[in-house]
Parts: sequence; C-alpha cells; structure tokens
Amino acid sequence: MSESPNSSNPITPDAVDAAVEAGLEAIATAADSAALKVVRGAHLADGSPLAGLNAALRHLPNDEKKASGKLVGQARGRLNTAYAAREEELARAEAERRLAEETVDVTTAGSRDPLGARHPLTALQDRVSDIFVGMGWEIADGPELENEWFNFDALNFDADHPARAMQDTFFVEPVDRHLVMRTHTSPVQVRSLLERGVPLYVLCPGRTFRTDELDATHTPVFMQFEGLAIDRGLTMAHLRGTLEHFARAMFGDEARIRLRNNYFPFTEPSAEMDIWHPGAKGGPRWIEWGGCGMVHPNVLRAAGVDPDEYQGFAFGMGTERTLMFRNELSDMRDMVEGDIRFSEQFGMVI
Repeated sequence: MSESPNSSNPITPDAVDAAVEAGLEAIATAADSAALKVVRGAHLADGSPLAGLNAALRHLPNDEKKASGKLVGQARGRLNTAYAAREEELARAEAERRLAEETVDVTTAGSRDPLGARHPLTALQDRVSDIFVGMGWEIADGPELENEWFNFDALNFDADHPARAMQDTFFVEPVDRHLVMRTHTSPVQVRSLLERGVPLYVLCPGRTFRTDELDATHTPVFMQFEGLAIDRGLTMAHLRGTLEHFARAMFGDEARIRLRNNYFPFTEPSAEMDIWHPGAKGGPRWIEWGGCGMVHPNVLRAAGVDPDEYQGFAFGMGTERTLMFRNELSDMRDMVEGDIRFSEQFGMVI
C-alpha cells in the first residue's frame, strides 16, 4: 500500500462545496452557449478546482480514498447535471430567437422586381452639380421647349447662323411661333440673368436636342452641363482656375487642362478646352472636353447687364462625352438603348 506524502487530506467538504457553489453560480449566469463553454473549461475540465481535488485522490491513504472519492464524484455529478440543463435551456432560447429573427411569411407575395438605380448619366450629372454646389454655385433649370430668342438671339447668334437652319434644329410647328427644342442649356443662363440678376454663379445641367442621326458618337437627344459666372472683375484667369479645380475633382489631382483658340458667338475670347486624362486606357493623353470663354458683351446687354461694369465667363461640356472618355466607352448608343447590362457595370448608385 502506498502512503500519502502529505500529512493532511485536502478533500474536505468545505473545499468541495466551495468548488461546487462557484461552478453552479457560473453556470447559472452564463448568458449564451459561448459563455457556457468558457464556464466548462473553468469549472469542469482539467485545471478546474474539482479536477485538482480529484487528482489529489491518488496521494491519499487507501482508507480515505473511498469517502473522498465519493465526495468529489457527487460534486462533479451536480455540476455536470446543472451544466447539461443550462446548455439545453440556452440552446432552446437561441433557437427560438433565430426563428423569430428569420421568420418568413410564406403567404406574402414576393418581390419579383429587382432593385433599380439611377442611370450612369444621371449619376454623373449629379456628381458635377455637387462639385459646383461645393464651390458655392447654384443649380439652375429651364424649359426644354424654348423660345428662339432665348436659344439664339440673346446668345448673339446671327439670323443666318447655320445652327438656326431646319437641318440642325428641331423647330416646333407652326414655325412662325419661333419655338424650338433647345439645342443647348445656354438659354437657362440668359433666363437666370434676367430672373436672378448679378452677381451670378450658376450651373445649368439638362437635356438638349439636335437633328443628329443616332450613331456611336452622336444622338439627337443628349445632356449638357453649362456654367455661367457674372461678377465685377472676372477674367480668363478665373475661368481657367475654375475649370482646373473642376477637372481635378472629376479626374484626380494629376488632371490638368489646356485652352486652344476657337470661336463661339456667345463668348469673346473663346477657347476649346482639352483635359489631360491621367487614367485613360492605354495611358495618359489629352482629350477635347468642351468649350469656354468670356461672355460676349452682346449677351450681357441682351439680359440687361452693363458689360462695362460686369464681366463673366461661361463653359459647357457634354455629359455623354464626359462619361465616354471617363469610363472608356466607345458607343453612345449603349447609353440610350435601355439594356440593363450597360447600367449594371457602374454599380447600384442610389
């Protein structure tokens, strides 16, 4: 018979009861199954107080092992019973909670319509508007069926200008009413000057119409955004600074612009604007983006503004064209044919 190296028996009723009470309290307060597993490791597994008392049995004299073993065994039985009951209780509660959270009313008709999103042209138009609103500009809108005076005369178009011919502009019958489908959003600029006065900083986005055949680079209905700034002391430097900021906001900090001489009836001097597109497919390159210039004095006079006191600049770009080179698109017809596969590649922009 082996003899215990210790002179006293550590398995006392008090030690066993303390281990059991601690275990029962931990089991009862476990909030979920994961917490209960932690309790098992602390109070029932190897390293727990009861496991330590059970290991001490082998060092006891033979005449003490039976009583001490029974004491430890009964304690472990109480904890295992309490653990199993709490485990079942928590599992049932968690299952009921999942069922409540995942309940599906099978009698309700399901939605067969997929979620929609804005067209990429609309999303781009809104992004442009947000950039200029952030600069303190206002957004202006106007009618698509426009008087010929707003569309041409007030913008310094001569009576024999080619754009006023029937082959370029949609005239509404009878022609002597002088109503056209606006060929640009510039009439909104004139209306804004008349309605709001000066100083004026407005962006005019919208839909326009020209008698173009639908092909890869033309469409009879297209979108534009045009800007107009009228104030004292404005110069081409202000125009360039505005467009450079706009370009960087649209295409990144590496984007920049260049201006080339051109002619437009409503600006003097006038310029074509190119943008250095750093993210273009195939490598960075210059791309023609739109037109701009200082507002012609005749346009200011038509709106009742003294050109000797106020000056201004204007610019305009096509939304479809911007989307095409910004996203490397090759065919404008994809934008108008309504194929959902075209819009899906831009993501679900709400």
